[in-house]
Amino acid sequence: MNYRAVTKVTNYVVGLMGLFLLLPAMIGVIYKEYHVALIYLAVAGGCLFVYTLFWHFLRKEPKRSRGFYGKEGFVVTALSWIIMSLIGALPMCIAKDIPHYIDAVFEVASGLSTTGASVIPDLDVVSHATIFFRSFTHWIGGMGVLVFILAILPRVSGSPLSILKAESPGPTVSKLVPKIQTTSLILYGLYIGLTVLEFVLLLFDKDLPLFVNICHTMGTAGTGGFSVTNSGQAGMSQYTQIITTIFMLLFGANFSFYFLLFSGKIKDALKIEELRWYFCIWFIAVSVILANLFFSGYGFKENILGAAFSCASLMTTTGYTIVDFGQWPVFTHVVLMTLMFVGGCAGSTGGGFKVSRIMLMIKQIGREIRQQIHPNQVYTVRVDKKPVSQDVLKSCNTLFIAYVLILIVSCLIVSLDNFDFTTTFAGVMATYNNIGVGFGKVCVGGCFNIFSDSSKIVMIIDMLAGRLEILPMLILFHPNTWKK
Repeated sequence: MNYRAVTKVTNYVVGLMGLFLLLPAMIGVIYKEYHVALIYLAVAGGCLFVYTLFWHFLRKEPKRSRGFYGKEGFVVTALSWIIMSLIGALPMCIAKDIPHYIDAVFEVASGLSTTGASVIPDLDVVSHATIFFRSFTHWIGGMGVLVFILAILPRVSGSPLSILKAESPGPTVSKLVPKIQTTSLILYGLYIGLTVLEFVLLLFDKDLPLFVNICHTMGTAGTGGFSVTNSGQAGMSQYTQIITTIFMLLFGANFSFYFLLFSGKIKDALKIEELRWYFCIWFIAVSVILANLFFSGYGFKENILGAAFSCASLMTTTGYTIVDFGQWPVFTHVVLMTLMFVGGCAGSTGGGFKVSRIMLMIKQIGREIRQQIHPNQVYTVRVDKKPVSQDVLKSCNTLFIAYVLILIVSCLIVSLDNFDFTTTFAGVMATYNNIGVGFGKVCVGGCFNIFSDSSKIVMIIDMLAGRLEILPMLILFHPNTWKK
């Protein structure tokens, strides 16, 4: 383990967190919340002081450096997200917006992991600075803070691609261009461009306050889901709800698609098989839910937007809501729960198991059936007409096993709170898949402050593990990781 390299990168994260905290401090000054602004400013100053102190000792590279490779990439990613959650909770707790520190850590981890599960029962009594910071954590967590660091800082020795693989969701992560720093810049350029586009389109809604527009846009871009007001998205205009539906789907798509589009490779972009699966799953889910609602006497036309919005929200793991789907028939609950598991595309800001992995597992099942019928023939799993390596298939299967085991253990621990099965299972699913809303007591309008501290700690770990695709967290806590 290259402890020096790990310390150096995590120190960058501490310094960057200090800069991030200056933004809510500015919001506090704008809205004359000077006490809260001062707290955010003090914590920001503390972060920058620690960064400067460590930078002084770490600025000179030793003559012989082991470099920065796979293990260090996974460890520094997991450590960085934990550190950011612990630091970000401090001003919320000190300002009394969220008085209990565990609750504050839960809120920040939920924001950074783009989960959107909240422990705040009444948003109207929370300062503008904290409301803004919650939404900003969605935006910075959507693409990844370490991807941001790779984009703006000099390259570390070794393989910085390991950081990109550890932080970016999906079974395979590759460079869009030869240089990893350029790849990071392209990703953030596309991310910022889509964010600005949504913000501009929402300006046409004259009833939407500018502050709400900014926070709502950051939540959509990061597929996060934190509401700005108690009424949430249900209190917004139909125009804003339609724009939000479109952009939730756009941010849940693979960003390689946009790169190919802007590179003029339109045919290659349209040939991405995962993207076709992604939109087909969403369209089929909306169709069967509308059919079920119609035959159950709920009407058709009045539920089109609600079904389209809810399916887009849960599939992309955004967690925004405009209807109480908890009141819909049980069949729709099963469909929506399935979408919660599937999630968005690889290389998107969405969470969940990812469409690409579902696609690979289904193709593996098909291959196994064909091989049993024709044992002497060799069948290859292909995506976009290219063969998929056995390493990728093995990684996909391993992750699924780890996913199920962590889900079971988490449900067992949370069940000690003695809530009903729906609330327990949906609560874990909502945090583990980075969705933020579920069923039972954590359905639309539900609050996660009902759970005990032990359950919240489990859900914090689940949120971070779900966002980082499990492996970085497992490697961080594995004893062999820290052996010399």
